[in-house]
Amino acid sequence: MRKAMIVWGGWPGHDPDLCASMIRGWLRAEGFEVRIETTTEAFGDPAIHDLSLIIPIYTMSKIEKADALNLCAAVRGGVGLAGHHGGMCDAFRESVDYQFLCGGQWVAHPGNIIDYKVDLTKPDDPIMKGLKSFEHRSEQYYMHVDPANEVLATTTFTGEHASWIEGVVMPVVWKKRYGAGRVFYSSLGHRAYELDVPEIRTLMTRGMLWAARE
Repeated sequence: MRKAMIVWGGWPGHDPDLCASMIRGWLRAEGFEVRIETTTEAFGDPAIHDLSLIIPIYTMSKIEKADALNLCAAVRGGVGLAGHHGGMCDAFRESVDYQFLCGGQWVAHPGNIIDYKVDLTKPDDPIMKGLKSFEHRSEQYYMHVDPANEVLATTTFTGEHASWIEGVVMPVVWKKRYGAGRVFYSSLGHRAYELDVPEIRTLMTRGMLWAARE
């Protein structure tokens, strides 16, 4: 049985406890044994090197450098990393080691909760196969991203809420390699109920399975 660890905490506005519960259920349905932790010290546990998958759900907050480096080493050695929204890519803003691992960092969501479109860029990728571009209402994340990411979906900013970014095409879903490990990320899912949007639930589940070490 493959083993996964979910670590949740940080800013409560992203429903980290509810998201952790939902994702634990999805992973159990896929045959994973799931461990839940609520402190960043869990990333420093030597035992995480034996896991198949790690899911951070920990917006903002701080992480000790040794714990971040242990997490990076675990993924570099083959453990998968997957997550969504600020729970993964607005965590530990001071840790460049963690940002290098994840492939992106949130910097803004102009207009806050707005209507926008998610466009699939690789509809034939196994993670996105059968899905179509869709409209969504939530935070439209503006991010600083790693050009090495393999982008699976994007969104285009209209400039209505920040005129200087009109026409900017921003990655929404990506996957990447980090050493021997696989990393998956989706910027969708500001609140827990959004994870039940069929497209979001499908791409998240497939992305976690892709990232997980066999």
